[in-house]
Amino acid sequence: MIRPALDIQAPIGNEYVSFGKATSWLNSKPLTSSDLKGKVILVSFWTYTCINWLRVEPNLAAWAEKYKDKGLVVVGVHTPEFEFEKDLQNVQRATVDLQVTYPVAVDSEYKIWNAFNNRYWPAIYFIDAKGQIRHHQFGEGNYDRSEKVIQTLLEEAGHEDIPSDSTAVEGQGVKAAADWDELRSPETYLGYGRTQNFASPEKINRAALTAFSFPTNLQLNQWALRGDWKVTESAAVMQMPNGRVAYRFHARDLHLVMGSADGNSSGRFRVLIDGNPPGASHGIDVDADGFGTVSFPRMYQLIRQSDPITDRRFEIEFLDSSVQIYAFTFG
Repeated sequence: MIRPALDIQAPIGNEYVSFGKATSWLNSKPLTSSDLKGKVILVSFWTYTCINWLRVEPNLAAWAEKYKDKGLVVVGVHTPEFEFEKDLQNVQRATVDLQVTYPVAVDSEYKIWNAFNNRYWPAIYFIDAKGQIRHHQFGEGNYDRSEKVIQTLLEEAGHEDIPSDSTAVEGQGVKAAADWDELRSPETYLGYGRTQNFASPEKINRAALTAFSFPTNLQLNQWALRGDWKVTESAAVMQMPNGRVAYRFHARDLHLVMGSADGNSSGRFRVLIDGNPPGASHGIDVDADGFGTVSFPRMYQLIRQSDPITDRRFEIEFLDSSVQIYAFTFG
């Protein structure tokens, strides 16, 4: 997802009017060209399970608050990655839970995404008061540089008393910056469409019920299933209780995008790390004994370690049926 930012001078014309193609709006009435005329606009493409966007969002929120009376409008464009992220109720709940308060254009049909010819989550486009894209940032980082762009565009637009300092932001919980020095495990999708490093002895039979088993050993960044599962293009779907997933990882944080099969019921699970309860290394969605509950489809933080960070074997056992798991992410 992460790409270097480039400075560009490309006319956007009336493309920001494509906000009118949003399927819904959250936190705001629909924003029109007259609402945005003369404003500096920061357009942030996001989807609520994206760990990279989650770690960027505290900066977006800080900029929206700091420059709201100086001519800046931050617009989040929620374009879904997974099918459940197309559900408006899910997006509404995530927006509240994640404390996103600036306007959000819901782009479930990818019309705004395509108008910008966008390809990444997160992607931020900086539009000046004349309606031209002046800068973009793909992925995390470059926060000081991005804020300088905001300040420059506001000054060009004739606004006065624009702060020149950089905003110090420290994300909390799932929004905390990654421990990049120790992050050696990649985002790993669990549906057959994009998965890699699957290590169970049994082959994935597309969408067919299969009894999987764990291999004798897992190498770093390999994962495996145990129990009765169907692996679809985008997810692994447990068919009977007590299914398990294992992953050998190296990172401070381990997250799993998952949800109950119907998105409404709840199911219990238990997490182990190197065969033991996580104790002080539990994430915010797990207690020290490793127990948690899955219901609403979202990203669950299961492990947050303290130093020293080493290769660890993670396991999760689902104690109830009808769970769908989509992707591991790390931080």
